[in-house]
Amino acid sequence: MYRVWNFVTNYSLLLIFGALTALIWANIDPHGYHHFVETPLWFNDLIGLDYSYWTKTYGEGYEKYEVGDITKVVTLHYLVNDMLMAFFFAIAAKEVWEAIILKNGSLRGRKAATPLFATAGGMFGPVAVYLGLALFLGSDTYNAVANGWAIPTATDIAFSYLVGRVVFGAGHPAVRFLLLLAIADDAAGLIILAVFYPSGDLAPAWLLLSLGAAVGVFVLFNWLPRRLDRHNQTRPNSTFVRKRLHFVPYAIAAAFSWFGFAQSGLHPALGLLPIVPTIPHADRAFGIFAEAEQYLTDLLNRIEHALKYPVEIILFFFGLLNAGVEFSSIGDATWLVLAGLLVGKPVGILLFGWIAAKPLNLGLPQGMRIVDLVVIGCVAAIGFTVSLFVASVAFEPGQIQDAAKMGALLSFFAAVISVVAGRLFRVEKQHM
Repeated sequence: MYRVWNFVTNYSLLLIFGALTALIWANIDPHGYHHFVETPLWFNDLIGLDYSYWTKTYGEGYEKYEVGDITKVVTLHYLVNDMLMAFFFAIAAKEVWEAIILKNGSLRGRKAATPLFATAGGMFGPVAVYLGLALFLGSDTYNAVANGWAIPTATDIAFSYLVGRVVFGAGHPAVRFLLLLAIADDAAGLIILAVFYPSGDLAPAWLLLSLGAAVGVFVLFNWLPRRLDRHNQTRPNSTFVRKRLHFVPYAIAAAFSWFGFAQSGLHPALGLLPIVPTIPHADRAFGIFAEAEQYLTDLLNRIEHALKYPVEIILFFFGLLNAGVEFSSIGDATWLVLAGLLVGKPVGILLFGWIAAKPLNLGLPQGMRIVDLVVIGCVAAIGFTVSLFVASVAFEPGQIQDAAKMGALLSFFAAVISVVAGRLFRVEKQHM
């Protein structure tokens, strides 16, 4: 339990503190909070929000900034959401990549089949509930909120894993099932963000820059040194790259890749994803919550651990700049997001998990019952981090975005529901 608590302490307490600060600030001084979020940091012609769009989001007072003939604005919100959050998604992508590529990866083989089916149910279920209820509320409501369909598909991996261990106990197979489901959910979420929520007009030719950066850094600084050292046990070329150049070539490639995403119209927070698979990695992984991973010396794990404290600070600012919604903003989108998470997740995970385990005969991990899928679905309904992020890109700033964000914040109540469901369905805790 200490290991999990340590992870949540490292990555999530600052996020919660930032979110609570934002909620208090936005309800005491909404005007001041809003201007803080949209504070301009750099007026330029290269990256950032369109200037005309920024003047609308900043509102009254934008005239005080003398900018001349410029077209782009990097605001504090853009810096965090579009630039710095790229490091958070890179860490998520690292875990997904290892789960897929490594020989004993958790997303390989038959053992992953039922959790992957359940993951699909945990995404289709919330979408069906969200859009179905929106349609029931009328065409005006549906048209206003339909673009937020992906908000309740998200699962906050850290909090869900912590609550899962509280409900099931550290040794219960449902905890590993939940972790696999959350990792697969993250992978699907990254795809959804890339495909359905572009940040501007699509210009896919710019993705060639990201592809070129990824291929170039892999060939020149990963594949080629190993190729040159084939018959030399001292490995001079690989050693030179590892000791002298370290992460620098990959940082440069990441910058080019991010810029390619930003110019292509895809969300730039995903801009580091093509670079992650190019970085030398270990032939094994102990998992995102495993203390043993700190002893792996491959470059990919070293970079991840170097990003630990910066990502903590980034998540604080993410919470501060995204969770500031007024309580008066609670509306239809709030209840739709909550219904998608609290109803759609458990029902979808149960239905698809049962189909995989019984009719398709893929089975469940030994020691798990079908009814445990309901409890897993309740735990996975904690959306928070990624749900907040999707809400910020699904809607323009305003009433509907704030209402949807409130739904993401209130999904914390899924933790209480999970504990109650665990007792109701008589989950027997299993400890290590």
